[in-house]
Amino acid sequence: MRRVQCSAVVLVAAGALLLGACSNTPSSSTNGGSSPGGSSGGNHITISNFMYSPMKLTVSPGAIIRVTNKDSATHTLTATNGQFDTGDITQNQTKSFKAPTHAGTYQYRCNIHQFMMGSITVKP
Repeated sequence: MRRVQCSAVVLVAAGALLLGACSNTPSSSTNGGSSPGGSSGGNHITISNFMYSPMKLTVSPGAIIRVTNKDSATHTLTATNGQFDTGDITQNQTKSFKAPTHAGTYQYRCNIHQFMMGSITVKP
């Protein structure tokens, strides 16, 4: 019984660390900020370790957003409301799309790995 309790404590602690790391992901903006993953442009999303980085991006209406896949698996970046879709992005491939022109927050996910999620906020 003691071993089961110890395993449960380890799992809870690992989950808390993972959630803490996800919630501290910095946002990138259109003012030239650098996004994690080594890109110098503020409108860039990198896919690595089955995660989008940054998970939340703020851009101007109609901004061009570049998406680079660093995983060996193919991914997509697809708006849940159909506003944008990169299609399949293979390893080391970069695809671009235009952000919506209306202000708001747009949720997206990978159509292949639906646990991968993020959002793009469009601000004038």
